[in-house]
Amino acid sequence: MAEMKAADEPFFRALLVPYRSLGRKGFLILMGLCAAVWLTTGAAFLSMGAWPVFGFFGLDVLALYLAFHFNYRAARVREEVSVSRTALDIVKVAPSGRRQAHRFNPFWTRFNVARHEEIGITGMAVEGEGRRVAIGSFLNPDDRESFATAFGRALATAKLR
Repeated sequence: MAEMKAADEPFFRALLVPYRSLGRKGFLILMGLCAAVWLTTGAAFLSMGAWPVFGFFGLDVLALYLAFHFNYRAARVREEVSVSRTALDIVKVAPSGRRQAHRFNPFWTRFNVARHEEIGITGMAVEGEGRRVAIGSFLNPDDRESFATAFGRALATAKLR
C-alpha cells in the first residue's frame, strides 16, 4: 500500500503566474504622483479660468487607474502543474477564481512546444487522450524556456519510471 501511495506522489510541481513589474507599493506611488501632478496643473488651469482642462486631466488619471486595475485583475490567473508516475495534473485558475482541472496519464501524453527562431517559445501544450491543453501562455520568453526544459524532463522521467 505504501508503494502505491509513493507512485502517486508528485515529483514535479510548478506554479505558473504572470510577471508584473510594478507591485502594489509602486502602483500607489505612481497614482499618488499622477494625482499630485493633476491637482497642481489642474489648479493652475482652474485659476486661469480654463476649468474644462481640470476635468479632462482627471479623466486621464481615472483611465490610468482603470488600466492598472484591469491589468492586476488579469494577473490573478495561475496554473498549477504536477507530475507523478501515474498522473499529470494541470489546474487552471481564472482571474475570477474559477478552477478548471485536467488530468492525463503521463505515459500517453505529449508535450508540444511551438518555437519561432527569433522569439523562442511561442506556445506550449499538453496533448493526450484526445485532448489538448495549452499551458503557460502568459509567461515571458525566459520563463517559458525554463519551464519547458524542466517540465519536459519531468514528463520523460514519469515515462521511464
